[in-house]
Amino acid sequence: MVAATNLVEVAALVGDSARATMLSALMDGRSLTAKELAYCANISSSTASGHLAKLVAARLLTVTRDRRFSYYRLASPLVATMLESIGVVATLGVPPRRQPRLANDDALRFARSCYDHLAGKVGVAVTDSLVAMGHIVLTDEGGEVTSSGERFLSAFGADLTPRTRRIFCQPCLDWSERRYHLKGLVGARILDRLMKLGWLKPVPGIRALQLTPSGKAGLSEIFKIDIDNDGNRFAMRPTTADSLG
Repeated sequence: MVAATNLVEVAALVGDSARATMLSALMDGRSLTAKELAYCANISSSTASGHLAKLVAARLLTVTRDRRFSYYRLASPLVATMLESIGVVATLGVPPRRQPRLANDDALRFARSCYDHLAGKVGVAVTDSLVAMGHIVLTDEGGEVTSSGERFLSAFGADLTPRTRRIFCQPCLDWSERRYHLKGLVGARILDRLMKLGWLKPVPGIRALQLTPSGKAGLSEIFKIDIDNDGNRFAMRPTTADSLG
């Protein structure tokens, strides 16, 4: 009964459109102020503060206070996974042509941050490439980095040490592609490296990521992923397990 009660409470919190919008705005792992989140949700600052207090009390958000502002962020990657999963369920049974197209929707579907890892078409393509090259073994239950994957990711500059208590490698069902991308330490390190290389850069105001010309060339050279000029078609070339390093 306790679990059922908690489920109802969390569902009610997330089900409010203003709170859902604010939670989505934090899906890229940033910390935002109440004023910034109020602007995202198109509500007053006082209304946003009430919503945020409920989300903090439910441990969906954490808050850090400095001398002038309070900064809110998702309490853990588990919250981001829950929100991404809700997005998947929300589109089940709805043909793509009938799904509502929102502002910036195409950019989010192409590439976006899912808390601290890469999602969208690019995230799924990178995952598919790693699996095809034998660097990652991925199942519905979990993921494993192979010995060739350790060498590949090390040569790529995605440092997987030190191993922490957080999830290491796990599939995350992509709400827009309805296929797996990588989460956990492995997914986070890959996204961090892609950003440091300048292959991806943030789109201001949203959690979409833009693929740069160097990123397009890099994905082709290292991950054997070819993307057409419009970013609509992805083709994977034959690969070998030791294509890097």
